[in-house]
Amino acid sequence: MKTLFESYSMDVDTAEVSKVLAIVNKEVGLLRSAEVYRQCLASVDYTTLNATDTIERGRQFAHKVNNFPAHYPGIPNVAAICVYPALVPDIYLALRAPSVKIAAVGAGFPASQTFLPVKILECQEAVTAGADEIDIVISLRRFLSEDYRFVFDEIRKIKGALDEEAHLKVILETGALSPTQVRLASFISMAAGADFIKTSTGKMEPAATPEAAIVMCQAIKEFYEKIGRRVGFKPAGGVVAADDAVLYYAIVKHILGDEWLTPDYFRIGASRLANSLLSKITGKEEKYF
Repeated sequence: MKTLFESYSMDVDTAEVSKVLAIVNKEVGLLRSAEVYRQCLASVDYTTLNATDTIERGRQFAHKVNNFPAHYPGIPNVAAICVYPALVPDIYLALRAPSVKIAAVGAGFPASQTFLPVKILECQEAVTAGADEIDIVISLRRFLSEDYRFVFDEIRKIKGALDEEAHLKVILETGALSPTQVRLASFISMAAGADFIKTSTGKMEPAATPEAAIVMCQAIKEFYEKIGRRVGFKPAGGVVAADDAVLYYAIVKHILGDEWLTPDYFRIGASRLANSLLSKITGKEEKYF
């Protein structure tokens, strides 16, 4: 941890963040186009995270994705289906769309209030069942107690327990953090091996905000410049309208560049967002997802 603090300043200039947001807001209008909406749709994590999710609901999600190209030829499919671990086996058996990943929330999602061996086992079981990606939440109780070593070690151990091909998204729950804490949590997560850093679970307010996104993307940029490893970014929670998606797209484009604007490094959203983006692309109201 000492090396981490020596390598990066953890201070956040909120005036600079506001300046960047003002610039990005001016750029958003120029980016509202069918092509950008298509790129955003291709980066959507099609998500259901309800206590009432049944096996049939999971299968319906898979069938929607499987049949999408037939209903909308030439329009890119979503990037992934994101569910609780218990639905992964059924989605794995039903999913036929080769480019669409299976993402599972794990490690005691959404509160991360359980034991490390349980977190590791849950994530491993999800990958064994067919998940390509695992979304976990940092241990906020430890982070807010400034036990940063614990947070780092926990992420590192979970990442190390997964198959090499499985990607780990680490959720910061930015609504519970100050800008400086968002920056610190970003660097801890990336240094510990996160493949993506993500704003929120969507289970608490505030969820994703442009200000948090700017702080996270600036940290990703600095990490890449120093380490040479590209980490992805996902805004989540409350991002349900197409124009919201374009705003986060614009933030990523402005700070990180076009190299990040692919599903490999940019994810966003939920099912309502997918319908909103699809409506913008086709020019009529869509309720496919």
